[in-house]
Amino acid sequence: MARYPERFPPSRAARGYAAGLVLALVFTVAGCTVAPPVGPSMSADPSDSPSTTPSPDPSSPAAEPELVPDGNAYDNLPLFTAVTERVWASPDRVAGRAYVDALVAAGFDKSAMEVTADLTTIGNPVESIQFSVLWGQQCLVGQVGPTTGDPVTVVMPVVPEDGCLIGETRAIDW
Repeated sequence: MARYPERFPPSRAARGYAAGLVLALVFTVAGCTVAPPVGPSMSADPSDSPSTTPSPDPSSPAAEPELVPDGNAYDNLPLFTAVTERVWASPDRVAGRAYVDALVAAGFDKSAMEVTADLTTIGNPVESIQFSVLWGQQCLVGQVGPTTGDPVTVVMPVVPEDGCLIGETRAIDW
């Protein structure tokens, strides 16, 4: 390894720049690695062989999620998400009432729901709408709006006031 004369050691900036280039190269190469093949195992053990169950027909429609009344919030998240995505794809995508009504039609309890306002205090459309369904000690929470991008649905714990949304919500009185 070459040594620099004491008069001209590499500067800290140059060493930092070089280190940054090395890290960038490592991450670039790591991103180009080949993934292992996906498929049946080449094991000689017959118990490792793939099952003979036929795979679902890709041309058949996927089963629609259903309400699981005796389940928990995670069991009902697929239906909550499907309903949210359906409303988001409709002309009523920024109307909180549309989400509440669609969730009720899917079997969720309206009295367990919360929703935020569609308009600001000066009458402009809000940047996002949140809505929720209290399910035991868990909450199904959705967020949609122009600043949200794709709809977001999650399961969250109940907040201390025994609700799901923090902040001001509007009355669901229809």
